[in-house]
Amino acid sequence: MSDPHDQMGRHRPRTDADLLAGSNEQQRSSPAVRAPRQRAPRPPGPPAHGAGRDVAVALAIGFAAALLGLAPWLITGARLPLQNLWGTQVMPAQMPLALLPLNQYESTTLVALMVTGAAAAGFAVRCWSPARRLLATWCAAGAVAAVQVAAATQSFIVLGGGLAPGQLSSLYLAGMLAGVAAAMAAGLVSLLLLAARSTALAALGPGLVAVPVVSWLAAGVGGVAGVGSVPVVLIMLWRWLPAVLVGAALAWCGLRPRIRALVWMADLALLWVVPAIFSAVSSMLGTRVLAGDLPAMAALGKQVFTAALGPAGGAGPTILLALAIAVIGTVVREQTRKNQTGKNHPPT
Repeated sequence: MSDPHDQMGRHRPRTDADLLAGSNEQQRSSPAVRAPRQRAPRPPGPPAHGAGRDVAVALAIGFAAALLGLAPWLITGARLPLQNLWGTQVMPAQMPLALLPLNQYESTTLVALMVTGAAAAGFAVRCWSPARRLLATWCAAGAVAAVQVAAATQSFIVLGGGLAPGQLSSLYLAGMLAGVAAAMAAGLVSLLLLAARSTALAALGPGLVAVPVVSWLAAGVGGVAGVGSVPVVLIMLWRWLPAVLVGAALAWCGLRPRIRALVWMADLALLWVVPAIFSAVSSMLGTRVLAGDLPAMAALGKQVFTAALGPAGGAGPTILLALAIAVIGTVVREQTRKNQTGKNHPPT
């Protein structure tokens, strides 16, 4: 006969303590359940609805910059310069309107107009620093190209319609077209450099555009003041201003990491070579004695280019000025950075 106390123990209701103990024992006996992995949240990208706004702003920047580049020529009245091969005898005021100064004597001015407009667009995009930088850069470049192509098309139609027929006129038109295309390509390169995200690439831009920008300034001041009315101080300043621009760009670039020393070398080399190219082109295309004699013109351009690169060319002082500004600016920036670091992390 069984003990009633044993039967009561068998049928005793389970208490909360028993349920908790059973749950713990089940967890120990069952395999561990792994918690699902949570992916790291992605950084928020630019809002989709802002793409149209970025495109519109970039296009506006490109159009405005291209017109700014043409401003020194437009403020003069935009009359096509007198041409040696013009079909009829006319006065300067009777020349047709043209959006570009197509003339062999204005070759460096053409480069300055094209390059400065594109460089202004690249600099504006860099200052703006949009979330879609690549999209904005190419939209601005497209707007600049549209304005410059339209200006070139109108100007070449006017020039081609007024030149005397003949092989020499065709050669002249082809040469001017090649020069304008090369200037537009140089402007596009400067735009992409100045708008680049990389500091090193952006610092290469001023080395390429310093001389054309100063030529653009000189043309603008000359157009406002009139021929022969520009102050002598400004005329002297034009020689040194490219060195100031390049030196400031190198100081902004700095020498950290050390690979940026290559940027310094490239910019100083451009400051040496680009003025020589401008001098050679001006001398080669600006001579009336050798007009049409291509071998003699090429020989003259080579001679002027070689002389401009030599000690008599005067490039040494400008390079030294740019280097001095770059070194002083870099030292000042490094010292300022160290002072700021010391303030943020005082010694204990």
